Amino acid sequence: MHHLYSIRFYIIGIGITILTCFFSFTDEKNSYQKTSTLFAQYTKEFETSLKKLDQTAEAFKLDKIKIDSVQKAVKNARLTYKKIEFYLDFHYHDYVNSHINGAPLLQIEKSGALPDVVPPEGLQVLDELVYTENPTEEKNLVSSVAKKLLNHYKLLENGIQQKNINPEEEIVAMRMQLIRIFTLGVSGFDTPGSLNALEEARISLQSMHDFFAEFSPQHHQKEHKKILTDFKNAISFLDENNDFNSFDRYEFLTQHVEPIYEELKIFQSKKTPDFLVNSSAWNPESTSIFSSEFLNPYFFTALKEKEDSPQLKTLGEKLFYDKNLSNNKKISCASCHNPNLAFTDGKAKSESNVQGKTVLRNSPSLLNSVYADRYFYDLRAFTLEQQAEHVIFNSDEFNTAYSSILEKLETDKTYKNGFKEIFNTEEISRQQFSKALTSYVASLTSWNSTFDKYIRNRNQAPDPSIKRGFNLFMGKAACATCHFSPTFAGLVPPFYSDSESEILGVLEDPKSNNIKLDPDEGRIESLVHNEKAWIYEKSFKTTSVRNAEVTAPYFHNGAYKTLEEVIDFYNKGGGAGQGLEVTNQTLAPDELNLTEQEKNDLIAFIKSLTDTSSFNKKS
Repeated sequence: MHHLYSIRFYIIGIGITILTCFFSFTDEKNSYQKTSTLFAQYTKEFETSLKKLDQTAEAFKLDKIKIDSVQKAVKNARLTYKKIEFYLDFHYHDYVNSHINGAPLLQIEKSGALPDVVPPEGLQVLDELVYTENPTEEKNLVSSVAKKLLNHYKLLENGIQQKNINPEEEIVAMRMQLIRIFTLGVSGFDTPGSLNALEEARISLQSMHDFFAEFSPQHHQKEHKKILTDFKNAISFLDENNDFNSFDRYEFLTQHVEPIYEELKIFQSKKTPDFLVNSSAWNPESTSIFSSEFLNPYFFTALKEKEDSPQLKTLGEKLFYDKNLSNNKKISCASCHNPNLAFTDGKAKSESNVQGKTVLRNSPSLLNSVYADRYFYDLRAFTLEQQAEHVIFNSDEFNTAYSSILEKLETDKTYKNGFKEIFNTEEISRQQFSKALTSYVASLTSWNSTFDKYIRNRNQAPDPSIKRGFNLFMGKAACATCHFSPTFAGLVPPFYSDSESEILGVLEDPKSNNIKLDPDEGRIESLVHNEKAWIYEKSFKTTSVRNAEVTAPYFHNGAYKTLEEVIDFYNKGGGAGQGLEVTNQTLAPDELNLTEQEKNDLIAFIKSLTDTSSFNKKS
């Protein structure tokens, strides 16, 4: 679903240059060094394109030229950026995301007790601005964004100039770029105005091909040659299939992106760069974007991999199903997260411990829930451990405290022995309890659906309806611009370290003739006070589409009973698309104009993401 924004901020800024980079390639006992003239050439091209863009945008502001000239300048700047994106976004992700090519969404800066709302910057913002319905109304903003972009790149260049480049490390960057091309590129996320996604993907692949051609390893020469051929084939595929809506993303993924992603691994550094370990959940050792090893669950938890064990998971499982831990001894974690319902409860809003009363929101599935940096619909918890705390202390849920839980565990011989065996301590601590529960919840993963198997078995012909549905999901229907592959949730690629929330304008009752917005205010009322900003009014976490076939009802209020109702809601452009006033709706209000066949195909794809093997059924 396309991101929109409404901004009237005037922005200013400061300059740029270029660099020459030194490559040193080491393969076993042999080393190869050379200066990359290509990198110097491409960075010079980007600098030149930004200067031209600045001049063009200024002329547009002064009514000296028309919008088509600005669109051409933006397109050229974006294409030259795509030649070096694999390097820049890998090494300077936070800076690039904030100033060079981040999503065109209003952001907050936490400078005090309350946040400041700041406008987005960079190439995506310009791509959307120059393709708005009335771009002349935004001419001052276009000029200021272009100028600030140029100046921020100069500041970035100062850091790049001092950096030595290790080609083995850049292979890791290229693999991450393949993820970016597929998840953010050909989905249209990165080009919200022009939808020039396919040409940009082609340019990026061509650039990586050319860089990889510069490497001269003494070993694996056969593999080196094959990868170059595969790059060329992927580029040819994009040349021959250049219509955004009809582009076959399934074939592009299985026959081009996935093979290159796997093959490049043989050339990458054996040691993952420290900065990547600390900033990304992506696992460079993975060989498929749709494998269970693609993401590292321990990136998101206080529990570390070396601390985890099957014994700890079993202990956590026992805690998960134990009603005795709650204050009234009538509810457990499984009361709202039933394994037979993909760890949901099938209700619009979960029942509380008070008879006749429900909790505030719908109970989401715990499958793959570990893959998030924030938890609950309003993102109020920052870790899985903290998520459990909210349930424990909530008066409508467990209504208890750690002291009470630990006392019960200490007086239970089975628990006492179990904790002692694992942690080798006499007393059970709050941290040990949290680690056990986290171990079990983190094990509830789902990566073996019909669709996952199709992707991993690249030559297996998929069901035609599933394939069409996937292509719609990734393209025309714009679902993948919020539900990112491969989690199909709001965990943002390619670093997979941040969870998004969105404003959709969810209705209180979609079947009512008198439609109105659901009254839940969402993230703005999360009690995370330094995020209390108007841009989060009615903003809710983007949950996973995986297993959606068996996790009805939908959305935070559970008001949508079927997948058909959900798709109809999106097809109409959310609340704003149905004529309601929705502050800062991040879902495009435009109708998708999906046909009945397309809706059915989307549902077929969503159902193919069901993984019943992941349901830990328990009586």
